[in-house]
Amino acid sequence: MYKIVAKLLMYGDMPKDSILMQLADICKEADQENFDKEELVGRVYRQVKRLMILATDYGFDKNLWHNYLTFLLIMDENPFSITCEKVGARDGSVNYFAKNDFHIFQQLFQYDFGPLEEKLGIDCFSHLLHYRSIEKPELMYNKSVSEKVQKLSEDLERAADEEEFFQYVTEFYRSYGVGLFGLNKAFRIHPAEEGRVTFQPINNMDKVVLDDLIGYEIQKKKLIDNTKAFVEGRKANNVLLYGDSGTGKSTSIKAIVNEFYGSGLRMIEIYKHQFKDLASVIAQVKNRNYKFIIYMDDLSFEDFEIEYKFLKAVIEGGVETKPENILIYATSNRRHLIKEVWKDRSDMETDTEIHRSDTMEEKLSLANRFGVTICFTKPSRKEFYHIVIELARKNGIRMSDDEICSEANKWELTHGGLSGRTAQQFVNYLAGMEF
Repeated sequence: MYKIVAKLLMYGDMPKDSILMQLADICKEADQENFDKEELVGRVYRQVKRLMILATDYGFDKNLWHNYLTFLLIMDENPFSITCEKVGARDGSVNYFAKNDFHIFQQLFQYDFGPLEEKLGIDCFSHLLHYRSIEKPELMYNKSVSEKVQKLSEDLERAADEEEFFQYVTEFYRSYGVGLFGLNKAFRIHPAEEGRVTFQPINNMDKVVLDDLIGYEIQKKKLIDNTKAFVEGRKANNVLLYGDSGTGKSTSIKAIVNEFYGSGLRMIEIYKHQFKDLASVIAQVKNRNYKFIIYMDDLSFEDFEIEYKFLKAVIEGGVETKPENILIYATSNRRHLIKEVWKDRSDMETDTEIHRSDTMEEKLSLANRFGVTICFTKPSRKEFYHIVIELARKNGIRMSDDEICSEANKWELTHGGLSGRTAQQFVNYLAGMEF
């Protein structure tokens, strides 16, 4: 195996601790005359365990070795794969080197672990080629990712030569992309070394769609129109969704990501304490072939907090123009985001600033940098009844409309008042009861 792996060019820059590189090193040592059998067996088992962990994380089964190699191809961000993501496979010298690598991957697909197993007296790889995963809830892994990887793996198994292999892989890059962004729709960030951040996929994102949000048709239309223009490459604005709690602001953004995921929309969730990393996030995604919504939930600042200054610089006013493939969508219970006090409105404060109105303008300027502002207010009682009845019907509740409204009245008195969230909680309660 090590002789095969050594010939990789475009895909050869893999971490030394990757499963493939570790197995290659094991095969190399097993070819030596005086190898330590027990030590190599232990190392093999560690890599086999890593393969099974990968299978658990992604819901792989059948041929885990093929699934793993396919996963490597999908995740490897190199000049060739990134170019294919953006414009597809074009004629050029790089294709020669890519096809050379794909010929090598075909050899890895067909690699016979039998001689290694015979030398070490083990049979674990034979079982990995016909692996049956333990049934588990889909929340434990991303079903969409699992299905895409396994489908491509089966296609690559059938590829007659490197030309067909090339077609399957490049078509996948063009259709879905490469790396984490190609396989997932939503992410959180974690600080990393050298000023970069790492992206952590959100595997169990709420599968809510816009039709699940009853009412608020005007608000939804504004959000849809802006997002549609964005994913289609037309001019679009940053969006602030503000208003009463429990009215569907966050749900609307999750639904919009689900709606436009197939059109290349991705979401990166960022918390207030991470605003200092915004520049790094933008630098890492600005040249990718996706549209990114940077999502900030429940955005607000106390008067002593200064993190909003990082956000202002990113939205508008910094030296570097914000890339066209990035928008900021934020939700807040406050229209102006930053806490205001009455003394902010006094022009003359002899014991502090001379012109306090400048402070007020400083605070208001953040909200003004969102080109689209959408207000979500608590529903009227009539609207609340409509939301409850529609949700109840979607959930198969067989009570009459009058009974539902009567019970909803009792519920909202002790559960947060009139709101979409209260309506959903009430319907969840009904769905869990036996009638």
